This record gives sequence, C-alpha cells and structure tokens, in this order.
Amino acid sequence: MNPSQNASHIDSYYAASVNDLADYPALEGDHQADVCVIGGGYTGLSAALHLAERGYQVTLLEAEKVGWGASGRNGGHVGIGQRVGQDVLEDKVGKERAKVFWEMGLEGVQTVKDLVKKHDIDCDLKSGAIHVSHNASDADEYREEVEHLRDAYGFNNMRFMDRDETRQQVGSENYHCGTYDDFSCHLHPLNYALGLAKAAAKAGVTICENSRVTGYSKSANPVVKTDKGQVRCSYVILGCNGYLGKLEPKMAGKIMPINNFVLATEPLSDELCRELIREDTSVSDALFVINYWKLSADNRLLFGGGENYTSRFPKDMKNFVRKYMLRVYPQLANTNIDYAWGGTLAITLNRMPHFGRLEDNVFYAQGYSGHGVPTATMAGKLLAEAVAGTAERFDVMADYPTHTFPGGTLLRWPGLVAGMLYYSLRDKV
Repeated sequence: MNPSQNASHIDSYYAASVNDLADYPALEGDHQADVCVIGGGYTGLSAALHLAERGYQVTLLEAEKVGWGASGRNGGHVGIGQRVGQDVLEDKVGKERAKVFWEMGLEGVQTVKDLVKKHDIDCDLKSGAIHVSHNASDADEYREEVEHLRDAYGFNNMRFMDRDETRQQVGSENYHCGTYDDFSCHLHPLNYALGLAKAAAKAGVTICENSRVTGYSKSANPVVKTDKGQVRCSYVILGCNGYLGKLEPKMAGKIMPINNFVLATEPLSDELCRELIREDTSVSDALFVINYWKLSADNRLLFGGGENYTSRFPKDMKNFVRKYMLRVYPQLANTNIDYAWGGTLAITLNRMPHFGRLEDNVFYAQGYSGHGVPTATMAGKLLAEAVAGTAERFDVMADYPTHTFPGGTLLRWPGLVAGMLYYSLRDKV
C-alpha cells in the first residue's frame, strides 16, 4: 500500500479539516495493562473506551497515527443493518437469528450517535441515508424491503421513493427508484476517530502512536512487543482490519485488503448543494462496486468511487475518481477537485464481519466490507463485553461462518480480481 507516513495523516480533505490532532507518544520500555489493544481505528478505540469505562487498565498500540487507516479515510456513512440484506441473513441463519443481527446493526448506529453526544465529539454528524438504483425493475424489490422491515422488524424509519422523488432528492437522471432512511446518519470520520481517542484517553487509556506491534506471545499472560517496548497483559484485542499484514496468519486468510478512493470538490454554492442532495443526506447506489457520496460541512461534495486490487494506488487519484462522479453528476464537469485520497479496507467472502478468538484471552474483529463506521464501533463494544465475561452477543457474531479465501493469502488476489471484474462488467451491462 502507500508508504508509511509516521509524522502525519495522509493528504486528504479530512486531514485538512481536522479539529484537534493530538499527538500520543510511542511505546517505550516495559508496561503492564489488563488489556492490550492493537490498532487505533474504530474497533480498537471503541473497545478501549468501553473497557476503560468498565474499569479495565488498557494500553492501545497504533502503528501510525490514531485514525490513520480506513477509520480516517472512509466515506463517513453510518448505515443500518449489516453489509448484506436481511433476506440473505434470514435464508442463512433463520428469522430469529437474523433479527438479532438486525438489532445489533441498529444498535451500532445508535452507539455512534450516543458516543458523539456523550463525549461531545465535533464530527459534523448529520441525519439521513438514501440508497438508489439504476434499474427501474428494482422498484418492486425496494418496496418489498421497506414493507418487510416495517412488518417483520418494526422499523418505520424507511420509505420507498419513486422515480420522481428519487431524482428530486438526488439531482441525477441515472436513478429510477430508491429508499430514504432517516435513522442512519453520516459524519466526518477522522474527527469521529480522534474524538473517540480523546474520550478513551480521558477515561484512562494509554494510547501509543508510532508503535507497530512486531509480535505477541500466546499464554495466560501475553506479552505484546514493539521495536522499543512491550506490554504485559491479561488480554489481547486485535483491531487491525485491512492493515493486519503478517501479524496473525490465522486471521489473514479470512479477509482481503482492497483499496477504495474518495475525492472532495471545491466548496459549492448552497443552491448547487441542494440540487445534488436536497436534504443533505448520505447517498449510495446499488452497483456491486458502489458509488457513495455526501456533502461536507463546508459544502464540498465528497464522492467515493472505484476500487483496485493491487498493492498500489492510482497515480492520478483525482481523475481516477472524477470519472465515476461525472457519470452521476455531469453538471460538475467544470468543478475543481481539491483533494483525492485512497484507503485500504478489508472484505470477507460473504461480506459479513469476522469475529472470533484465537485463544481464550485473544479476541479480534475485522472484515467490515465497507460498513465499518457503525459495525466497527459496535465491534469494540462487543469485544469489551467479551473480555468482561459476557460474551453472548459477541458469540452471535463469531458463530456466523467466515470462509477462507481460496488459495489463502498467497493466491487470493487472482480469484478476487477475476470476481470483481465480472461484477464490474455486470454493473456496466
């Protein structure tokens, strides 16, 4: 992936509009903690905060800066449910267990809202999410989804949008139908991550940046090591996701790191903003390689589009993403692009998150497949519950089967690329 930048975050709109970029020291010497959390993204930060609030002594180790990975670079969408639909879950695990997944998805969104409010995190939190389709034939499916969520799950926060309303809400001629969900929300992801870190530090968590973990022992009292120090602890939590690397081979084959890209336009007029997204919601489409977008607090369009499956980012990310934006909004052809950046996320074969234990005292969560803001925040909460000895809800997630990518870490890339190219072609057709 892109070269390490220990001194600062990558150049992005989020880094340029950060509120309070605190610096945390690197780990040096011998330390003791109840729990050592590896990874300073949403998973690790949420786990550390929830554990500290339960009275645990926690040390969090981050290889770069807090929020340096996908947690500080994503689209900022905070959506309901899981990464796959309720119909898929019902077929896979039955209606009773599917309802548990649904309720945890809702709780993930609510947990984000509650943390922002409780800790006064300034992250431009806004309400509403729209999901749109290019295909008129999807209208019946969208109506049925709204009705099913209402009737089977008691969810009354979503409505169907016909072609006229869809095009009024999202100023593009591409879309024929959609859904409007007023429970979901969106935010500035880096400021949210930094707010979690600040809250965790205030609660007593020792946060160490520029402290890449080189290995850890599996025993009753694990030792987690970096180049300059070590943490002796009772529990270890792995929250590395797409940046796991070679730290834990047993987990690596369950996820595939892929790269996703986002741009930020120059600030737009209020009138143009209302034309693009009438009610300032987040928006995403139904393509396999989705486009997703929203407006920033200072009236920029933040548009995510395109992926690649190599070890490098495109040389010209502005134009790489711009072509996807112009397919949706050709009226922005003369609009300047001020920022463009990429990030690495982790997907699973079935697009459900991968939870589990490597030992009785080593827990992990990963593979959020593009649904990371609420799911990783909720994962941290469930990890804290599991460490505290109440693992029922964690085990619901851990029991969902996660298959290893064919060929493991060595040969997973060719198969993924072939599959992604197939679905990208189907999108175009």
